[in-house]
Amino acid sequence: MAGKRLGVVGIVLEDSALAKEVNEILHRYAHIISGRMGLPYKERNVSVISLIVDGTTDEISALTGSLGKLHGVSVKSALTKE
Repeated sequence: MAGKRLGVVGIVLEDSALAKEVNEILHRYAHIISGRMGLPYKERNVSVISLIVDGTTDEISALTGSLGKLHGVSVKSALTKE
């Protein structure tokens, strides 16, 4: 699978009103998402989502970039080297 990378994407959603937009973005990139776990962290009034992704760096960057443009959403990723 040349050109593809495996990785994890962490998302912190500080505004629950953005949940619909976040889910729409995740649906758009469903073809590179292998796994997803979401937790509402009520003590801090945030939601935390972790994704396992398998795609090209361009696809993963497009996903994280789309999420990162939303005010109130923080995104970090870690990918395999090659």
